[in-house]
Amino acid sequence: MKQRALWSAALVVGLVTMAGCGSAGGPGNSSGGSADKLVVWDWKSGEASAAQYLDKAKADFARKHPGVSVEFVAQPFDQYYTLLGAAIQAGKGPDVMLFNGGGQIRDRVDALVPLDEQVAEDKQRLAGWDAFTADGKTYAAPVTLQGHPIYYNKALYTKAGLDPATPATTWDRFLADCAAITRAGAKCFALGNKEGAGIQFWLSALGSGILTAQEYDDWIAGKRDWNSPNVKRVFALWQEAGAAGLNNDGANSTAMFNDSFAIFQSGKAAHIIGLMSDVGHWKDFNEFLTPDNLGVMSAPVVTEGTTPSLAYDGGIGYAVAKWTKDPEVAADLVRSLTSTEALKAFYADAGAIAADTTIDVSQGGPAVAGIVAELRGGKPALHVALSSKTIDLMGRLSQQLLSGSITVDEVVKQLAASDQAG
Repeated sequence: MKQRALWSAALVVGLVTMAGCGSAGGPGNSSGGSADKLVVWDWKSGEASAAQYLDKAKADFARKHPGVSVEFVAQPFDQYYTLLGAAIQAGKGPDVMLFNGGGQIRDRVDALVPLDEQVAEDKQRLAGWDAFTADGKTYAAPVTLQGHPIYYNKALYTKAGLDPATPATTWDRFLADCAAITRAGAKCFALGNKEGAGIQFWLSALGSGILTAQEYDDWIAGKRDWNSPNVKRVFALWQEAGAAGLNNDGANSTAMFNDSFAIFQSGKAAHIIGLMSDVGHWKDFNEFLTPDNLGVMSAPVVTEGTTPSLAYDGGIGYAVAKWTKDPEVAADLVRSLTSTEALKAFYADAGAIAADTTIDVSQGGPAVAGIVAELRGGKPALHVALSSKTIDLMGRLSQQLLSGSITVDEVVKQLAASDQAG
């Protein structure tokens, strides 16, 4: 993910103006709202799968504030945080904005309104709040839960002579299963690391089978021991898997979105560390593999005595800008965007695992049922605890690890320095 950029005043104005180009409303009225209008920036509102979700949210908000209009401005995701950073630097922009949980919002809380009082009634109904908190304050309400299940293709297991009902629970057996899958003509993992994002998924999906429970909890709490043999093992396995040919060819030149997912969906790889939200997830994979052939497995145990768990946090959530003219009204829009009826529509149309724990997912098939069943014992994702600066560095270093141009010791040394500096 890109860091917030610092711009001259003239360039900031230019970027904020550009942000409206090609969007509803145009540059003249898409940078901020007024007493009777709220402007929302996100990267979802232009997608057909979000249409019913937004309609439900807008209807809920209109019942509470019939005199206030709402304009959604969909920004391109690859430019989103740069554009948002420019707006923040200028001190003006949208009233409500969408964030990924973790470092992206925590890096920008100085520009946001704490929402603890306004969302107090929603705390029990919604899950994933921790990803949108900083220094004990809540800055956004979660729309989805984001996590990293390990999906597998049951048909490829059968073809390889494996039992699809009993995926490996240890790393040694997993490697043996991968060897059988390779003999059957497929790769073990579909991996896209062109953006450097693959290592994030690897760390969070496999980490609970590598780090001890204490190491895991310490990591989330910010007490990370980068010299721990188990931490080093995470990165060593990443490098070893690449060297052993477990990944598809050219992983460093394969885009995660959506080339790596296409490799898995086409049956060319047996496993992928995917998502729970509304892309690269169970609903997408069901369409290609069919629900009966899509499995979800726990991380294999690498370190004896560990208990693998599903890594998940709040995925995306809406926040309120400090410069909005009426923070209470803007917070009401956030509440409408996380209302049960709106989130039901988002789950139904996009397949997102919504943050609303009251939504029934029983008709979604075995994979989504398995994911939801693991939520109770799940833990926060390891990579979400890192700053966006350290995540960026980890992505670059992961590419070097796959190419064999750097050692694990040098990787953890650099990551430790970045983590401590942050």
